[in-house]
Amino acid sequence: MQDTSATPSPAASPSVSPMARRFRGFLPVVVDVETGGFDWNRHALLEIAAVPIDLDDQGRFILGDTSCAHLEPAPGLEIDPKSLEVTGIVLDHPFRLAKPEKDALDHVFAPIRAAVKKHGCQRAILVGHNAHFDLNFLNAAVARTEHKRNPFHPFSVFDTVTMGGMAYGQTVLARAVQAAGMEWNSEEAHSAVYDAEQTARLFCNIANQWPRPRGTGS
Repeated sequence: MQDTSATPSPAASPSVSPMARRFRGFLPVVVDVETGGFDWNRHALLEIAAVPIDLDDQGRFILGDTSCAHLEPAPGLEIDPKSLEVTGIVLDHPFRLAKPEKDALDHVFAPIRAAVKKHGCQRAILVGHNAHFDLNFLNAAVARTEHKRNPFHPFSVFDTVTMGGMAYGQTVLARAVQAAGMEWNSEEAHSAVYDAEQTARLFCNIANQWPRPRGTGS
C-alpha cells in the first residue's frame, strides 16, 4: 500500500486569495483623474483618486479604501480654462492642499501597493470609464517624475464603458450607474473621488453578476 501520510491534504495547502486567481494575478483598481485638458503630454494632471477592489466574506466584489490627491500643475504644462469650468477646480483655493506631482503619486500608490500585497496579486490593473484616458495621464506623470514604484500594468485596462454597454446598453457613466439602479448626483460629478467611487460601484455591480470561473474560490 502506498504511504500517503506525507502528502498534504488540500485543506493543509497554503491558501491563495480568490482575488489573485480571479484576474490572472491582477488587482483591479478604479482610477479617475481630473485634468487641465485632453492632451496628457501638454495638459496638467490636477486630481487623482483610486479605489482598490476588495472582497467581502462571500467573495463578492466591494469597494476598498479610497486614496486621493490634489496636484500642483507640473511646470511647463498647460491648463485649458474650459476644463476648470467643467470640473469646478479652483487652483488657488486655500483648502485644496495640492501636492507636487511626485508626492501625490507616492500618496496614492502606497495604499495600492498594500492592497496588491494583501491579495497576493502581481500588480494592479487600472479600471476606468474611458480607462485609457486616465492611464495615459497617469503614465505621463510617472514618466515626468521618473517614478520607480508604479503599481499599474503599463497598458492593459478594464473599461467600464464596455462593461456598461454590455450590461445595460449605456456607455455614459451617469446613465450606466442609473441603469444599474444606483443614484447619481450631477452636482458631485467631475470630482475625482466621486467619479472613481461611482465607477467602482458600477464595476462591482456588473462583475458580481458574472459567473465566477472555475477554480477562483469563494
